[in-house]
Amino acid sequence: MDTIKTRKVAIVGYNRIPFARANTAYSEVGNQEMMTATLEGLVEKYKLKGELLGEVAGGAVIKRMTDSNLIRESVMKTSLNPATPACDLQQACDTGIESAIYIANKIALGQIDSGIACGVDSISDMPIAVSEKMRKILLEARKAKSLGGKIKQFLKLRPRDFTPLVPSNSEPQTGLSMGGHTEITAKYYKISREDQDELALKSHLNMAKAYDEGFFNDMITPYLGLEKDNNLRRDTNLQKLASLKPSFDKLEGTLTAGNSTPLTDGASSILLASEDWANERGLPILAYISFAEIAAVEYVKNRQNLLLAPLFAADRMLTKAGLNLQDFDFYEIHEAFAAQVLATLKIWESPELSKELGLSKSLGAIDRNKLNVKGSSLAAAHPFAATGGRIIGVMAKLLNEKGSGKGFISICAAGGQGITMILEK
Repeated sequence: MDTIKTRKVAIVGYNRIPFARANTAYSEVGNQEMMTATLEGLVEKYKLKGELLGEVAGGAVIKRMTDSNLIRESVMKTSLNPATPACDLQQACDTGIESAIYIANKIALGQIDSGIACGVDSISDMPIAVSEKMRKILLEARKAKSLGGKIKQFLKLRPRDFTPLVPSNSEPQTGLSMGGHTEITAKYYKISREDQDELALKSHLNMAKAYDEGFFNDMITPYLGLEKDNNLRRDTNLQKLASLKPSFDKLEGTLTAGNSTPLTDGASSILLASEDWANERGLPILAYISFAEIAAVEYVKNRQNLLLAPLFAADRMLTKAGLNLQDFDFYEIHEAFAAQVLATLKIWESPELSKELGLSKSLGAIDRNKLNVKGSSLAAAHPFAATGGRIIGVMAKLLNEKGSGKGFISICAAGGQGITMILEK
């Protein structure tokens, strides 16, 4: 059998809009508006007007019925060639990075030469559904042939049936929110409130410094009057963080609004290509995607492990790459919660905890000065499907500025899933 030949996949561009806390700057727009603005910003930045790309892939975690073909409709509203195909993907908080893997694999196999991976989420434009009883009555009324038949169905409705339903952020298998699960994680792995607050503070300080240094100047398209992520708190300190009350376990909890990500609106995009396609257009090769791995864990019986699937993905990925966890210049670990990041680091460092979790070995400690050096989700906030693109863009720029090296990315997701990725320059 002939060996399949693959091509290197280059990251050649990035763009996002500033992330905004829910019900603030983007309260009057939804997924399609934000996604279109982000994609058009990418088009303008890299002179892609009229360009026919191989494919655009991305999605949103929270979608209205009108968003069923979200990415294709967004592409049609940009100045890309309208013949550019697009598809929607969804994998909770992994949506953005999974979309990058989807596009990268097609480029590697020669199916396409270029593509965009993207993601968006609007909490402000939350879809609202009717109760199950009301839904069934409306369907029966629609089928009724006469006005009397329709009225007969409507008369079955009671006041409580009109109560609207909004999407829940709880896990269907457990009924616990992601924060509720992470409270269990923090207790199980003995992650202190003080350590969580310190990690959160560092995220804000690192991001503020990055903004001051101009690191994000070419990464963000201003939108609706917002030029920077409005969750960033320049004036926060350990005293302010320590004063916040627990958000999930009100009596004994350690997770607060300060060391957890808030509900957020935003969108991001990444331009991927083969080397030839990039070179023909004079686009810079910022970094290459060399390895990626996805994993899932059981979290119904072991509720402390909901957001720890990247530990298994990292183990398998590093084995395939022939690398150690310490072989990287930068680490980007998505800060869904400070406790989840700290639990990940603690398990890596502990042979006993690694064995208990079912890992083949402990991967060891990392240099924390290389971790989330430009701030991460605790400072930028977390529009679910957009976080992957933000993190990939930051890592690609870090490696390009350095001129060489390797970057390790880890992103956890609802449903006990997680993805890791290696970028190289």
